[in-house]
Amino acid sequence: MSDAYLKGRGAQKNVHNRFQEGEHIPDLEFLEYCHVEGEEPAKNKTRYVPVFPKTIVNKVNSPDVGMSHSMNPYQGCEHGCVYCYARNSHEYWGYSAGLDFERTILIKKNAPELLEAKLKSKNWKAQTIVLSGNTDCYQPAEKKFELTRKCLEVFLKYKHPVGIITKNAMILRDLDILKELASAQLVGVNISVTSLSEDTRRLLEPRTTTIKKRLETITQLTENGIPVNAMLAPIIPGINSHEILPMAKAVSNAGALAIGYTVVRLNGAIADIFTDWLEKALPDRADKVLNQIKECHGGSLGDSRFGDRMRGEGVFALQIKRQIALARAKHFKNKVFPKLAVEKYQKNIDNQLRLF
Repeated sequence: MSDAYLKGRGAQKNVHNRFQEGEHIPDLEFLEYCHVEGEEPAKNKTRYVPVFPKTIVNKVNSPDVGMSHSMNPYQGCEHGCVYCYARNSHEYWGYSAGLDFERTILIKKNAPELLEAKLKSKNWKAQTIVLSGNTDCYQPAEKKFELTRKCLEVFLKYKHPVGIITKNAMILRDLDILKELASAQLVGVNISVTSLSEDTRRLLEPRTTTIKKRLETITQLTENGIPVNAMLAPIIPGINSHEILPMAKAVSNAGALAIGYTVVRLNGAIADIFTDWLEKALPDRADKVLNQIKECHGGSLGDSRFGDRMRGEGVFALQIKRQIALARAKHFKNKVFPKLAVEKYQKNIDNQLRLF
């Protein structure tokens, strides 16, 4: 690992925002001064910025992600996963996809109210809405702001189906609401597991729940009747691709009913961020990893083609696909992840309550 490695963060620098004309370039003399004086050239603390969007539920047009609608109470994510596809979206808010993404977190303070307005809308028809189609709804900010919990209360009130994607054990805080939703078949949880190695986890996802705790979370959710799908994602050739079968066995033993996967793709600014991280964190294998990722995406680090971008192509992608198929046959035989009950949605709950 390079001496310049910034511990506790995924990205190791800020990259230029493609929507801005100006570019911030650190002064070399200032950096040298900081080095000599033992000072940090920039604050590495996380800051929270309140925002008030006009809408919160987003229609998902991609056929690759398995959801029709998503919502994100937070923009940016302190977990700092270096490969995260959501980094590019931070540029739309005027920030860098690099360190800004994990150090400047936008708090959508009116998210519960916007969600309730959507569910009460006369034009809305029940379709599963997924919390965290972009950034983790149980990232550290949730402990302070509790927007995810408040949104779950709205889903429960209207008996509306909700999916959750997270890699944080904080979800167990909301077991009381999740159990009520699960009793009506209104919730499904997706827990991300990227490696069984803590060393790998700390490098790839520096501020996430430990692997041990993640597996325990799957078990506790399962024991409380809440269905769990484990997302083995992303699979990164040369970093965690050798762990597919062990990971599948571990999550199945923990209680997961199914697994999903994606092959890493490094679109937009993420290619620069990931390459810089790789050269600092794992310099001995940087070229190998980058070349194998390119092999999965037609010679490019990124891939925007519907149908191919999440699974990849070529020899390495085929090997991953076959390992996933073997893992499902070996560890998930006779397991079924349930469909959520969209028919239980009660749009006019407020009017009904007025009758009593």
